[in-house]
Amino acid sequence: NDASLSEPARDYLNDLATLLQSNDRLSLRVVGHTDNVGSASANRKVSLARADAVVDYLSAIGINKKRMRAEGKGDTEPLVDNETEANRAINRRVELIIYLE
Repeated sequence: NDASLSEPARDYLNDLATLLQSNDRLSLRVVGHTDNVGSASANRKVSLARADAVVDYLSAIGINKKRMRAEGKGDTEPLVDNETEANRAINRRVELIIYLE
């Protein structure tokens, strides 16, 4: 149920912000995901909170929120099965899709 950003994630987002600042025609879709532990509604909320945390961080360092869209997919798009803790950790993620307006 964690939506906080780690230090390596912040470092990555700082680099992404540099890219976005260098080209104002680029926009970002931020998609949060969870594992299958918990209810579907709780997982949707957590996944959206993860995406929102990324958008909020990038906004705080100067990227216009109008260029970003957050989505929460919950546990509907796993990368791997959720049979082990290691696999569940892989499924708990945020995907960043950069596109040209």
